[in-house]
Amino acid sequence: MKYDLHVHSKYSIDGCIEPETIVKTAHKRGLSGVAVTDHNTIQGGLESKKYETDDLKVIVGSEIETNRGEVIGLFLCDEIKSNIFAYVVQEIKDQNGLVIIPHPFDNIRGTGIKPTKADAPLVDYVEVYNSRCLLERYNRKANEFALSNKLKIAAGSDAHFAREIGMAGIVVNSEITNSDELLKETPRVYGTKSGIINMGLTKIQKTRKNLIESVNITNNK
Repeated sequence: MKYDLHVHSKYSIDGCIEPETIVKTAHKRGLSGVAVTDHNTIQGGLESKKYETDDLKVIVGSEIETNRGEVIGLFLCDEIKSNIFAYVVQEIKDQNGLVIIPHPFDNIRGTGIKPTKADAPLVDYVEVYNSRCLLERYNRKANEFALSNKLKIAAGSDAHFAREIGMAGIVVNSEITNSDELLKETPRVYGTKSGIINMGLTKIQKTRKNLIESVNITNNK
């Protein structure tokens, strides 16, 4: 069974995919499940969950911006309120969620945490393959960190467009519906590169949405 553990919907500031489209596209790509991990909100995951089917499971998550970089929480039911790394981890754990460090060591984007050995006890998974890491050495370094610290490995497309869904993920033996089921698995990762064009289009999308938000705020004053 294949799961893409890192997908963004229109509820991300740089996303545009409708929740229903995420589920339909993931199903067409042969996935068994998808984690919707919008920036700083679980709204996209909750909306996508409404379209979940027996054949396609939706994991509610979020990619939270912290004082040290981004952290993904999976199997969330409440919004994460803090932006301090240690507190964010605790909030995720309090929901019986899982902590994933996405695209660490990616110096091009600069939003990933640079984890140290001291961080290992706080982390459940390291994302060792992210389709939007332009240089393979970033994924390789993430894998080395996971291995040296005996951490479980994860992967995801980091999709911001429907065409990217399923480009990376994990392969497991059983259906995953909660954090305990995932922890029992020993995932294998797969993935292909997304490309710089999609990243450029994402920046345009983010700028456009920020501009619209600024105009709306000005008009409402």
